[in-house]
Amino acid sequence: MLAMTLEQPTWLHHWPAGLKMAAMAVAMVAFLPVTEPVVIAALVGVIAALYASLGAPALRRGLRLLRPLMLMLAVIMAWHLIIGAPRAGAVICLRILGLVALANLVTLTTRLDDMTAVLEWLMAPFRRLGLNTAAVSLALALVIRCIPVLTHKGNALMEAWRARSPRRMGFQIAVPLVLVALDDADHLADALRARGGVARPD
Repeated sequence: MLAMTLEQPTWLHHWPAGLKMAAMAVAMVAFLPVTEPVVIAALVGVIAALYASLGAPALRRGLRLLRPLMLMLAVIMAWHLIIGAPRAGAVICLRILGLVALANLVTLTTRLDDMTAVLEWLMAPFRRLGLNTAAVSLALALVIRCIPVLTHKGNALMEAWRARSPRRMGFQIAVPLVLVALDDADHLADALRARGGVARPD
């Protein structure tokens, strides 16, 4: 599986994982009530400046991770233009863009092991209720690690479609992508079973 973390250390890599995740949570809570497009655009600009402060590789990776989101944002904006609510569409699109970019920023500068350790620490009280916190944190880690893999395979499917068909690509790619995801999930499950599964923490 591919990791999303930047290979080249930056100043944000040195921050503790718990502090970055707490700052992200606070920023997201403060972000949601804002309804002025200009203010939200300014906040998105601040996030872009944070990416730029990490260097060109971080900025390029951040833009690449946002690329799959652009189609969804275009559809949302087009719908709001059709119904005559461009301001609401701009607020929603900018809000989604900012929140996803912020989450990506934390993921790019934090080791996956450090994030899962924070999650297990937060979920520690639920162990008394019988929750296997190691399994939950592993599931979240696998989701994060599988996102770039599925994105890569989705791009490969789109390139194969363009090479073999003159027709415009539509929803037809959805079924093969789902089958690829299910196949990967089966292989991951088999690998976990072969290694004894996920042990409960002491």
